[in-house]
Amino acid sequence: MAASDLGLRRLRDLDEAIERSAAPGAVRLGVERLEAAHPGLAATLDEDDGARAVVLAVLGASRSLTLLLETDPQALEVLADLATRPAPPRDGSLDEEGLRRWKAHEYLRIAARDLVGLDDLPVTAAALSTLATDVLAASCTLAGAGEVVVVGMGKLGGAELNYASDVDVMFVADDADGSGSTRTTSAVRQAMRIARRCFRVDANLRPEGRDGPLVRSLDSYRVYWERWASPWEFQALLKARPVSGPPELAATFATAAAEVLWGRPLPPGDLRSLRAMKARTEAEVARRGGEGRELKRGAGGIRDIEFAVQLLQLVHGRHDPALRSPTTLDALAELAAAGYLDGDDGARLGMAYRFLRTVEHRVQLVDERQVHEVPADEAERERLARVLGFRGSPEGSALAAFEAALAQCRVGVRTLHERLYFRPLLEAFSGATEGPLSAEAVEARLSAFGFTDAERTRQAVRELTRGLTRSSRLMDQLLPLLLGWLADSPDPDRGLLGLRTLASSPSVGPELVRAFRESAETARRLCLILGTSTLLGDLLRHNPDLVAPLGDDRALAYRRLGELRERATSSLRWRQAGDHNAGLKRFKERELVRIAARDLVGLADVEATARELTGLAEATVGTALAACEPGLAFAVVALGRFGGAELSYASDLDVVFVYDGGEPADVTEAERVAGALMRMLKGTTPAGRVYLLDADLRPEGRQGPLARSLEGYRTYFERWAALWERQAMSRARPVAGNEELGRRFLALTASFVWGEPLGEAGVREIRRMKARIERERIPAGEDPQFHLKLGRGSLSDIEFCVQLLQLQHEVAAPGTMAAVEQLVSAGALAPADADVLTDAYRFCERTRNRLYLLGGDRADALPQASDELTRLARSLDTAPVELREHYRRVTRRARSVVERLFYGRPS
Repeated sequence: MAASDLGLRRLRDLDEAIERSAAPGAVRLGVERLEAAHPGLAATLDEDDGARAVVLAVLGASRSLTLLLETDPQALEVLADLATRPAPPRDGSLDEEGLRRWKAHEYLRIAARDLVGLDDLPVTAAALSTLATDVLAASCTLAGAGEVVVVGMGKLGGAELNYASDVDVMFVADDADGSGSTRTTSAVRQAMRIARRCFRVDANLRPEGRDGPLVRSLDSYRVYWERWASPWEFQALLKARPVSGPPELAATFATAAAEVLWGRPLPPGDLRSLRAMKARTEAEVARRGGEGRELKRGAGGIRDIEFAVQLLQLVHGRHDPALRSPTTLDALAELAAAGYLDGDDGARLGMAYRFLRTVEHRVQLVDERQVHEVPADEAERERLARVLGFRGSPEGSALAAFEAALAQCRVGVRTLHERLYFRPLLEAFSGATEGPLSAEAVEARLSAFGFTDAERTRQAVRELTRGLTRSSRLMDQLLPLLLGWLADSPDPDRGLLGLRTLASSPSVGPELVRAFRESAETARRLCLILGTSTLLGDLLRHNPDLVAPLGDDRALAYRRLGELRERATSSLRWRQAGDHNAGLKRFKERELVRIAARDLVGLADVEATARELTGLAEATVGTALAACEPGLAFAVVALGRFGGAELSYASDLDVVFVYDGGEPADVTEAERVAGALMRMLKGTTPAGRVYLLDADLRPEGRQGPLARSLEGYRTYFERWAALWERQAMSRARPVAGNEELGRRFLALTASFVWGEPLGEAGVREIRRMKARIERERIPAGEDPQFHLKLGRGSLSDIEFCVQLLQLQHEVAAPGTMAAVEQLVSAGALAPADADVLTDAYRFCERTRNRLYLLGGDRADALPQASDELTRLARSLDTAPVELREHYRRVTRRARSVVERLFYGRPS
């Protein structure tokens, strides 16, 4: 064959190789640029199959490395010998620029070996980590910080760096707290500056983050860990690995970190905090709309796998040192081999982790940018798919094949992530003599997730999965998820007991299974509700048809007063007069489940919940009054929180009754209607109570008639009413009965309440009344330091302050929060003061509501018992100490406003 023919064939080989490459256009342009910069390169690629494969792979995958090859002649020499790693310059033999170029060449060598398939993901990640370690060591030497230990954190500590990872570090030095601390810190800053010419070096994982000292002594780390470290900081220590510095100090640090990490059991609160933090990250990804392209932090992403592995390490690593590897794939393999997670699950997660990390690597290599999402541009995604090795086929394009594989991977990861914590536990509970987990491991994992009684949990699981029915088989499949959801609730033990009770009920069990089969969200929300409130669990047991709607936002949606009245009226249609109480009680309980579910799952804030509870009360009272068949114009007027449309779960209904008439028969009929209404709603036993109507705010209190005529009220207001009654009537609002009479009564009270400004004598009287309440009304056994209703800066303070301002400035509004807004609009309350009062009011009211749901009864102070306080804090997505601190903070600020505006004292 002639030389010309051979050359032509080789050129055709190069052209064909370019066309088969991941990005033919970019690769062809890259070859042309390299030929222009390094004449003769094209001929080399024609003749050398190996060189051609390496260069084309790099050109197709990375624009930044293409630029390096074009501008740095030595870079091509690196690609000519991928087997030889240049000696690391740890001894400071290179200057800063030399270190940067050495890093760039080694980075290129690692990427090329990866792209042509010489190294797999673990080897590549380890090589990148070694590269970063060498750069850090050389930087410390150049900066005179060689006596400082550099501790690798995150992916550096795990020897699993990405191409564009942050290089997370902490620094330890013997003299960090002594006379040499300034010099040492200066040297470390210089080392970081040098290293940042090569990598994104980040020291923000150190104690106190950016606000803490850059370098600490070992003793300083120990003190911080023992006193102030957050749960996430202990999780971060899983990856802590000294990577350079004096060996003795490095070993001492590693021992100290291991002791603090593994010397303590993982408290349920810590685990809950870590899971909540991860959930917040996922929610933020979803909010930004990037979940479909996110590789790391979204559902089914890299973080799902890493997080699951780390949590299992934290739970079981204390008793099993073999689990303590900082490297994700190594730890995952050990967890599976030792039976802490299902072996097949471990293998699938390992494959998924390699795939997702490889995709992440290819995305980052394009421009060496720190990205964790697949590109939004379709052409860029097509290029990514081809770089990953996907090719088109008769069934579809390379991009379609890649996106299908990615979607399948993420769904599989998420499914495994949700189940893997509890699947081995269920095998341990199955009764097999040789389970995958020891009794100690079972107890450790249950305890970490908040289940305090392993034997009771075992019994519940066995009962839920007993038999060979379709229901038991479905429960067996769902239990890993259900236990995880229960672990997210305030009281997992209570939730599991509630689930067991519901499932074992002949009337509820089939409904439960049907709902679970159709909606995972129904199951998740039910677990949260059962783990929060025994009261709601009991109501669901008596109303099993309410289980399925829990997962449907539309079924839980806010109901207007008209719809509630229709439902309340319907509840009485087929009942006899003596059974009206039972019908209204059932109506109220069913609506209460809906309202409380909206509250607990985050569909309604505290003010929306108050409006719904008020609407429910209005509909119930109105329907009950109609059932009493008044023989004259009769109206129910709400006062207090009922009048202000700010009811809580535990509120009684403050009311007065008014009628139109002056004949003796009218008095008799009005008393009959009022008494019948109160009896119907009170019931004959505590178990039959629908609402407790409290009419003690009526004129003359308990000594006066239950109902009073409109003219009787007019006379009383003109002659005998006290100031406190004026204050009480500021919340008056007709809620049931004759609407025209209600309007006339409201006009009468408006004249009484707002007819003239409140004078100084009135102000002093209201202040004296409030001071007397503060001294006398906190019940024995309730903590005055954390009282939500009567404590300093709590609800009573805010309500009194707002009402006083209303009377002083003649600002009419029935509700406290509505009044705050109108006072601001009227210029009677500064916006900053309004914000302080609103924050404290909402906090106290939300906390009181949650206390009621948790305990099923009225409670007005933060619990003193630690277990009750812990459950309350969990329900409010916080920790016990933080809950108390939050109370102190908002009430202290509110009290300061009250002192100034209510008592007239300087702040």
